[in-house]
Amino acid sequence: MVQQGREQGLSRSEERRAATASGYVMLLALAALVVLGLVGGGLIDSTRVGAGLLIVVAVAAFVFIACGFYMQQPNQATAITLFGSYKGTDRVSGLRWVLPWMGRRRISTRANNIISERIKVNDLRGNPIEMAAQVVWRVTDTAQALFDVDDYRAFVLVQIEAAVRTIGSRYPYDDFEHLEVTLRGAHDQVGAELRTELIARLVVAGITVDECGFTHLAYAPEIAGAMLRRQQAAAVVAARTTLVEGAVGMVELALAQLSAKNVVELDDERRAAMVSNLMVVLCGERETQPVVNAGTLYQ
Repeated sequence: MVQQGREQGLSRSEERRAATASGYVMLLALAALVVLGLVGGGLIDSTRVGAGLLIVVAVAAFVFIACGFYMQQPNQATAITLFGSYKGTDRVSGLRWVLPWMGRRRISTRANNIISERIKVNDLRGNPIEMAAQVVWRVTDTAQALFDVDDYRAFVLVQIEAAVRTIGSRYPYDDFEHLEVTLRGAHDQVGAELRTELIARLVVAGITVDECGFTHLAYAPEIAGAMLRRQQAAAVVAARTTLVEGAVGMVELALAQLSAKNVVELDDERRAAMVSNLMVVLCGERETQPVVNAGTLYQ
């Protein structure tokens, strides 16, 4: 994006230090000027014209100095302009002073936390899903934030939505075979890619992203019910598969132990019947009801 802007001939601003002064020093100068005006006015008694001229100069100097004061809190910055031309940024907190005809635009460099609106996105497989992201961002270059974009806060909101759509369409929501990277199963990787995407998009506005992640991730309501049934069916199949594999192992172990210890001799038909009974007992969802055979083994 930055390279494309340079190819189109767009000039990028760059923050630099402004030529400002400490407001406390200028406050002392202002107090000294007031004292000097009062004392000087009292000492001059030769002509009233001289006293009046001194008072006028003192008042003009007082107004000149007083109009240059501004207060700046920690993690705030003030961009200084002269007739629309950028002259630098003051990041020093406290009472500050600049020439009165200099323009001042205050901007916060503190961390901002945004939770985006839920938006509908089509994932890699075309399934509609709902996504929302939480982003912690802050201004790193005040000149770019103020002069390279029209409204940097609105710019952040638009780019967050665009980045969420890009990441959401890059991966499937879920993979029932667990062979792909998914939005639901790889939160750290997907969150890192979202942060990288946002940084690349916001660098033109002098903004960086400290932290981001998804706060909402779900199928869209129109397919949520069908996908839930699919997930439930997949879970049931997986559970049944594990249960059958374990039951087969237990049947093999039982038959092997019976043959090794010569407990009973079974022909193929009775072996098949025992296997069937054991599989019913081991894989059944309800408790089995045993049948006592009062006759022989074959009756």
